[in-house]
Amino acid sequence: MKTTVFVFHPDLTNGSRVNASLAKAASEAGFEVRDVYHMYPDFKIDVAAEQAVLEESDRIVLQFPIYWYQTPALLKQWFDAVLEYGWAYGSTGNALQGKEVILAVSFGAQREDYQLEGRFHTTVEEVLKPIATIQYHTGLLFLEPFVRMGALNLSDEDLSQQVQKYLEVLSMK
Repeated sequence: MKTTVFVFHPDLTNGSRVNASLAKAASEAGFEVRDVYHMYPDFKIDVAAEQAVLEESDRIVLQFPIYWYQTPALLKQWFDAVLEYGWAYGSTGNALQGKEVILAVSFGAQREDYQLEGRFHTTVEEVLKPIATIQYHTGLLFLEPFVRMGALNLSDEDLSQQVQKYLEVLSMK
C-alpha cells in the first residue's frame, strides 16, 4: 500500500514543532512526504502533478494545523484546484474511488475547549465535518482522523509519544 503524506503548514521549518516532527518521522520511516507550502509558495498549484501523485497513492494523509477553526488557506485552494469535476467527482470523475484518507490534524487548544459546552462551543468532529463530507462526492474512504490536541503545550515526551502513534497509524494495513 502506497501512503503519501501531504503536509499543509505555512511555515513547517520554523513555525511548527508538532507538524514538523510528524512530517520528519514519516519521511524517515520511508513515506513520501510532500511539503505543499514549500512546493507552491506562490499558491500556483501544479494540478496535473498533484493528481498524478494522488492516482499513485492508495492512502492519502492530509496533515495540517487548524487555524481559526479551518484548514490552512493552501489546503482549501488545493481542494478547489486538484479535486476537479470530471476527475475527482461527477459522472466521469472516479480517479479517487476507494482510496483511503486520514486527516492528521493538530489543534493548539485542549480537547475540553472543543466541546459544545467548552470554550469554543464546537467539537473537533464539527470542525472536521466539511472536509470529511468530500467523501460523498469523490468516493474517498475517510478513516479515523489522527487528531493532536494541545499542540501549543505538548511536552517533549508527549510529542515523542505522538510521533510513535502517528507512525503506527501510517503503517496500518
